Amino acid sequence: MSARLATVSSALDVQTGGGEVLAEAEKLPPAMAATEAWPPNVAKATALLRPRGVIVVADGDEPPLPFADNAFELVTSRHPVRAWWSEIARVLEPGGSYLAQHVGPASVFELVEFFLGPQPEARRRRRPEDERAEAEAAGLEVVDLRAERLRMEFFDIGAVVYFLRKVIWMVPGFTVERYRDRLRDLHERIETDGPFVAHSARFLIEARKPI
Repeated sequence: MSARLATVSSALDVQTGGGEVLAEAEKLPPAMAATEAWPPNVAKATALLRPRGVIVVADGDEPPLPFADNAFELVTSRHPVRAWWSEIARVLEPGGSYLAQHVGPASVFELVEFFLGPQPEARRRRRPEDERAEAEAAGLEVVDLRAERLRMEFFDIGAVVYFLRKVIWMVPGFTVERYRDRLRDLHERIETDGPFVAHSARFLIEARKPI
């Protein structure tokens, strides 16, 4: 992402979060914008990115994007809640590209289902092939699509609690009090069998708008 940002004259980072990933880029284009919906992240991203000339826009994670047609040479995102492909296609200039890392299907579901039980419907979401189809339906050409499942190990129950309190959408409403019994079961399992293993699903997608 950093290398690509250094080669374009205009770019948009969608759902930038606190701006930490975008801030890692050594060089930003002359016209650089970012969107974010969650107010605490908007404030954080503004403080971090405004000194570098980035326009941070508070915007809901729903269409339309608050930008003109054909406005950007590059659109980026890391772990968007959802990619609105028709809007991405609209704001890209002809020949422009979307480059992003998305969360893949059933990410860390070994842990999710330990607490919530089977989640068959949720397991079918976020499939790379579905994203490809949606991008192509919006008129984009998918030029790269790579998926990976990455091993995660939880060595103690404290790590599990930290993770679930940080990534709050994994087990909605998680508290130690509410899930005390399951946490105790998992603690005993880790003590007996060793680290609890889960897998993080990610995929890289690049799509280009035809000239």
